[in-house]
Amino acid sequence: MSKYKIWFQGATDKVHMAPYIAKVEAHLKSILEPEYEASFHTTTPPATTTHAITEFRVARNLIRNAVEAEKQGYAAMAITHFQDAGLAEVKAVVDIPVLGLGETTLLHACTLGRKLGLITINPVFVPWHEDQVIRYGLQQRVVGVRAVEATVKDFIDAFADKKSYDFLYPKWERECRILLDAGADVIVPAGGLPMMLFGASEMDGAPVVNGITLIAKSAEMAIKLRRLGMAKVSRRSNYVRPPEKALQEFLEQG
Repeated sequence: MSKYKIWFQGATDKVHMAPYIAKVEAHLKSILEPEYEASFHTTTPPATTTHAITEFRVARNLIRNAVEAEKQGYAAMAITHFQDAGLAEVKAVVDIPVLGLGETTLLHACTLGRKLGLITINPVFVPWHEDQVIRYGLQQRVVGVRAVEATVKDFIDAFADKKSYDFLYPKWERECRILLDAGADVIVPAGGLPMMLFGASEMDGAPVVNGITLIAKSAEMAIKLRRLGMAKVSRRSNYVRPPEKALQEFLEQG
């Protein structure tokens, strides 16, 4: 059976984030339909800092890899970096469907409840996610963006060690309950790390969304829709294709 290949692109590193990547790869293999094949690609150095220049570096990598994915015959690209750095530019340079973890998760979460609450892995990421909420026009649907007082390493350790997980979970639960008390009825973990640790569950009746599962199944659907003549982005405004000269200049020097 011929397989449709999906290029999953993270802002994570194979060495420093091995426990997380191993879990994601096994998860993707277990949930994708037989005719779809996942290939997980990493970024070195990974995005362990939050700053506009870090996101710019990640975005540059995403754009270049999207062009490569299309060239290699991949049917879709799924970006597992919740911040959606460079997502509009990536959609502009290729014709295959491109899905961003943040956009896909947030818009789907709106179908599950009236009010969303986001929880990220460290307070330094909060401003970026607040900007995302504005960018997607969801201000009236989001009650707040909270953060766990933890580090990226704390989350990575929690994948490999139960003691580390037990240390982290109460911090996570505390932030969830603050958002539930504020009116949230859907919890969105803002990142692949908390999604894979705490997603696909519920708290006091509120679903906790695992966006990794969601983006994988959404990529399958986008491929199916493309075969039906749909799932094509608008070539007006943000997603207009760049002139070939501009793209080549970027690939050579960007």
